[in-house]
Amino acid sequence: MISIIIPTYNNLLYLKKCIESINKNSFYKNEILVHINQGSDGTIEYIKDSNIKFTYSSTNIGLCIACNKISKKSKFDLILYSHDDMYFLPNWDKILIEKVKELKTKKFYLSSIMINGDPRLNGHLNLNAGDTIDNFDEKYLLENYKKLKHPDFDGSTWAPHLIHKDLWEKVGGFSEEFSPGAGSDPDLNLKLWNKGVRIFKCLNQSRVYHFGSVTIRKKKNSEFKKNQGSRANKIFLLKWGFSIRFFKKHYLKSHYIHNENLSDPKKDIIFYFDLLKDKIAFYYYRIISKDTK
Repeated sequence: MISIIIPTYNNLLYLKKCIESINKNSFYKNEILVHINQGSDGTIEYIKDSNIKFTYSSTNIGLCIACNKISKKSKFDLILYSHDDMYFLPNWDKILIEKVKELKTKKFYLSSIMINGDPRLNGHLNLNAGDTIDNFDEKYLLENYKKLKHPDFDGSTWAPHLIHKDLWEKVGGFSEEFSPGAGSDPDLNLKLWNKGVRIFKCLNQSRVYHFGSVTIRKKKNSEFKKNQGSRANKIFLLKWGFSIRFFKKHYLKSHYIHNENLSDPKKDIIFYFDLLKDKIAFYYYRIISKDTK
């Protein structure tokens, strides 16, 4: 069974629907764990009334610190990180756990595929069953989500992702220098890579519906998201010496479709050309601009 960790920030209506979907559509009796950031919208009362384990902060401490904090309460060997605006579709957990049993190793990073509910987004799977809780058509979603086709693929959709608790603790969970959260997923992947993980796979039959970064949309979206992405890329580059894009392309081989474990990157002319571009950016930040934050 799985310990599902969910950080939330005054997003009660979506959180309720997320938890309802877990309780309704899971094959196993999993554990739900919530970190409440502020919770001034009634989240605290709802979680207490639902007898769900939680941690709390009076301010928004971001997903990195929140997930690290709530994960300490997990009782199962498998930890799954989820957004609070996701709807889990039937047997999502059964698919993941069957894969874990097949692998017979703790060194894996598995993710479910996301079905985007916002028609403005272009993801792996798209089905407009509503982009807000107010226009969400649950019946339409449940009747049609299986019709969408996509193979398993390497890399990750970031969330929701499943890793073994031992591995999560070994790498220290999310790196808190990425708070509030942008860039923390690829950073976690690279920490896992450095611990010998070579199984990074998205399982298309394990599915969640995503309303589309509701919390970020509250920030008036595009400019906030752009700034967070730029900051995350810079932190990642200065920490590891290459960019998130480079890591996804040459290490995770994101979106490649095959059944073998990943291997170390092929160091050909394209690898070194892409690395050179990143090194120029690295030394610009480190030496010329003296910008190390």
